[in-house]
Amino acid sequence: MEASPLTIGAPAKVNLTLEVVGRRKDGFHDIASVFQTVDLVDTLTFHFGESLECNVSQLGGEENLVLKAARLLKDSAGCEEGARIELTKVIPVSAGLGGGSSDAAAALSGLNRWWRLGLSRSQMLAVATQVGADVSFFLFGGTALVEGLGERVSPLPSLVETWLVLLHPPLILPHKTARLYSLLTGKDFSSRERAHRLAERLRQGGGLESTLLGNVFEPVALRAFPGLVDYWRILEGAGGESVHLSGTGPTLFTVVPNQAQGEAIYHRLRDGGQDAYLVRTISSGVWL
Repeated sequence: MEASPLTIGAPAKVNLTLEVVGRRKDGFHDIASVFQTVDLVDTLTFHFGESLECNVSQLGGEENLVLKAARLLKDSAGCEEGARIELTKVIPVSAGLGGGSSDAAAALSGLNRWWRLGLSRSQMLAVATQVGADVSFFLFGGTALVEGLGERVSPLPSLVETWLVLLHPPLILPHKTARLYSLLTGKDFSSRERAHRLAERLRQGGGLESTLLGNVFEPVALRAFPGLVDYWRILEGAGGESVHLSGTGPTLFTVVPNQAQGEAIYHRLRDGGQDAYLVRTISSGVWL
């Protein structure tokens, strides 16, 4: 008899802070960022078989990070089994919310169990760093200081449940991440101070401080994405008091004082035809 399918959740993240420290000799950049998972969640379901099926047709190809993660895990573990993976996307694609990286981390965690590999998190982290920059974080989730290329993850005390409203503009920028990094100049590089100050505040039991939130890509994204400034104003006009960019965008977010105020902003945006989400912070990454 075939075993019951295994389902695992893959949450989105927002960058509460995001600094670029500098450009490396290999052309990549080192970052310092405080990541936070939220309850906007993709799901992966594992069956016997050998394929990837996705409800977003453009993500069903060979370049999907889920397949890359599966192949790297299979090779590293010397596993000869397969899996049919159903990926159900809820997190907007290429939105600055880490959906692809979270899906890849969920593939590692789910296949570790589906194939009965018994790998520790440190062993999966060794594979995660080969898959993509942010994949390691999602094996921890919650609140964390993320540095280097994204492979250095320092978990932080979980935030008290905090509500955010996300606004996902329907803006597409070819080669988005590479484009935005190319627009940075030396004056945009920083010393990790903002990320480390927020991390230390959280370690001391403090809450979010709006003056510590920020993203180095905000000014360049506003120039690179045609019309992003209009969506920024839309979120402010709906009641968002402090608007920020997540990752390299184009998703914008605002932290709200409570669920009721978040619902009010969310409904104003949705009533205006916007792709908006009301989410709360969670203390986990991928989970079974």
